[in-house]
Amino acid sequence: MEYSELIAARYSVRAYRPDSVEDEKLQAVLEAARLAPTAHNLQPIQLVVMHTAGREEEIGKIYHRPWFVQAPLVIAVCAISSQAWVRKSDRFNARLVDAAIVADHLILAATNLGLGTCWIAAFNVEAARSVLQLPDEAEPVIFTPLGYPADEPGPKIRKPLTDLVRYEHW
Repeated sequence: MEYSELIAARYSVRAYRPDSVEDEKLQAVLEAARLAPTAHNLQPIQLVVMHTAGREEEIGKIYHRPWFVQAPLVIAVCAISSQAWVRKSDRFNARLVDAAIVADHLILAATNLGLGTCWIAAFNVEAARSVLQLPDEAEPVIFTPLGYPADEPGPKIRKPLTDLVRYEHW
């Protein structure tokens, strides 16, 4: 798929078929995440892949929507602050930006393989920490189900470029 077609095809999937995700597709999605650029190439992230079968109630505590655990897999992108690049001038820590880029690579790769995802940041942090058994230094940033869509994309509503882009100055 051409890149412009790929980014137009990606949508937030909120219904999943029960079909399992082939291991080679999962590995391709994870490899895309691994290849994502991060500040100073430090890769301060960890991906946690969870199979939902038999764990729907437990994983569902992270995000209370039935479709979240309808997919056969849920992937968490976690950041590790102490491993991230920090800008010297203002101590900006790039971990969240890095995690977002990794998640975006993963999501676009999934779309390219015919898989569905949904970017989720509105999750229960304490439940996520407990279910994932995260060490203190790991911060859950983004979750996505991963599976075959059982719905169709709706219209993609976005602001026009004229509302988003400025040239030369504010």
